[in-house]
Amino acid sequence: MRAQADAVAGFAAALRELRESVGNPPFREMSGRSGAISHTTLHEATKGNRLPSWATTAEFVKACGEDPAAYRERWERANLAVRSAGAEPQTPGTVEETAASVPAPRPVPETAGETRPPSPVPDRRGRSRPARLAKIALVTAVIGAATGAAVVFAVDRGSGSGKDGSGPSERAKAALSPADCPVHATNPAPAPPTHKGDAARFVADITLPDCTRVGAGKTVTKVWRLKNTGTVPWEGYSLRRLDLPQRAGDCQTISEVPIADTAPGRVVDIRTDITTPKKPALCYVRFKMVDGAGRVAFPGSRPVNFQVIVEGP
Repeated sequence: MRAQADAVAGFAAALRELRESVGNPPFREMSGRSGAISHTTLHEATKGNRLPSWATTAEFVKACGEDPAAYRERWERANLAVRSAGAEPQTPGTVEETAASVPAPRPVPETAGETRPPSPVPDRRGRSRPARLAKIALVTAVIGAATGAAVVFAVDRGSGSGKDGSGPSERAKAALSPADCPVHATNPAPAPPTHKGDAARFVADITLPDCTRVGAGKTVTKVWRLKNTGTVPWEGYSLRRLDLPQRAGDCQTISEVPIADTAPGRVVDIRTDITTPKKPALCYVRFKMVDGAGRVAFPGSRPVNFQVIVEGP
């Protein structure tokens, strides 16, 4: 717990130093510059009570006139320290969270998604995830265990079937083997996108199509291609990993995968490096697209995913 507290306090100190270096602008002024985050959330990020989400961090840094990329590695180190300390993993980032979360980067490549809200998934304390997220931030959409497949209103693609019909249950997921690849998902219940007119379509797996075989202990790059088929520009969007915390037997990725700003009608390639575990496994990893404020863009859609079969040396 000490390491976790030190990591959170150190990161908060770095944000305070950045703000001081530009003349300590009022948090309300910073919020106005951002246009995507409240002054109370900005203030909370500097207190050191919780590690802010990446979305919150990025908006804070941009409001100070700096490049968020310069703080990404530092944030990832702090996030790793928090997870290693056994704290409840935080999702990449709701900007309007009262208690900042952990990972949050850009838009999520879509596998044709559908705007459908996944059913509640219990967290480690036995509470339903929607209830917990609502407590953290009323504006945060449920990030359930929906999983991949083509989407109409969202970015998603995946497989499997859990209690909500969108993905495998945690128990079933833990028992997945290469023989289960590809994992197939059914559609969750319909739900509107967070921003009216927002829509996405999965175009293709540019690299690592489902069930690609990869060696153990290797680093490879996954690329999804999505198209913004709506009327809302994707600015500051990212793909947020759902399967957290990452364990030794999992494929490792960054918690939030940035998505380049994408205007309506444009196509974008979203990429992330994947480091495979040292033992044979089926890596089935899911992401949800979040907007620049860290809100799930398509709460009712199935997550985007990748599925790779990890082979022994």
